[in-house]
Amino acid sequence: MHISKIEIYKYSIPMAPFTIATGTMHFAQNLLVRIHTSTGSIGIGECSAFPMIAGETQATCYEMAKEFAAIWKNKDPLQIEARMQELDLFTAANYTAKSAFDLALYDIASKNANLPLYQFLGGQNKHIETDLTIGIDTPEKMAATAIDYQKKGVNIIKVKLGKKVADDIERIKKIREAIGYQIKIRIDANQGWSFDDAVIALTSLGNYQIEFCEQPMRKWNDELLPQLMSISPIPIMADESVFTHYDAERLIRHNACTYINIKFAKSGGILEATKINQIAEANGIACMLGGMLESRVALTAKMHFALANKNICFYDLDTCLIGHNVDPVIGGVTYQGMELSIAETPGIGADVDQDFLKKLEQTVI
Repeated sequence: MHISKIEIYKYSIPMAPFTIATGTMHFAQNLLVRIHTSTGSIGIGECSAFPMIAGETQATCYEMAKEFAAIWKNKDPLQIEARMQELDLFTAANYTAKSAFDLALYDIASKNANLPLYQFLGGQNKHIETDLTIGIDTPEKMAATAIDYQKKGVNIIKVKLGKKVADDIERIKKIREAIGYQIKIRIDANQGWSFDDAVIALTSLGNYQIEFCEQPMRKWNDELLPQLMSISPIPIMADESVFTHYDAERLIRHNACTYINIKFAKSGGILEATKINQIAEANGIACMLGGMLESRVALTAKMHFALANKNICFYDLDTCLIGHNVDPVIGGVTYQGMELSIAETPGIGADVDQDFLKKLEQTVI
């Protein structure tokens, strides 16, 4: 088997504006690749560029994808480590673009084995319930959104913070007053606070039953995380501070986090995400599987990864629910409320409607 051609798409998905501490996204800046093989098998992969976090845009991913496709032409897609090493030798970082190619290889490999991806990765089916995220807005509007979520049966709410600390405290106060304490709340500052602001926020929110706080400070303040850990009544989850397993090892060694958030767009896909999770599990650090603004293609791949790894204990798999105005995906993960399920089909088990793809900017290598 060898790679015969690769289709690359600027997979733009219109959506309602979504605001976090570092900026606002007005559409999902996604990239889709479809890797064709000499046997007729096709592997699909998707990544979602989030420039204010990973430093990549849809445009940079598209251009890098052309280079990656040329490197892989006529090579064996089943040699996943060798193929990904070629990309790592070609360019440092660019993990978001790499992740789409990684997912496509795993799709091919699991189809070749005639197994659903999660079984190919050694997993078993289990119950998975995602949270649902509230973007940054006024405290009153965020509380109203929380009430709406509660009415829809959402059991876990993730709240974006990271602006003025007094306003952030008021946001959580208003939300708790609105929905009470039966629903779990997670908070995510997306690097928005200084150390002093993080101390004020976390100690002030200690009585509001917060499950954990993601990435309170900029990643260049990682050396302050052990001190913050000793002060905070709320567990701290590293997100933007962990792109690779080397980052995970460093933070764990310095007692700088309670949990780790794994995202394919940061790690470069399943291969590196597996290494991060293995290091975390060996050190008793539970992980969450999160994402950017992926459609149900990458979301389905993430579902498979979560099923394959017992150490993935938290699920932030709501990316396509955060304001996507269209869903062009065929097959793939489905929702019943906030509970996710997938069909027992070989590979990832998702693709994109061809009529939708025809409208997109695309190239074939």
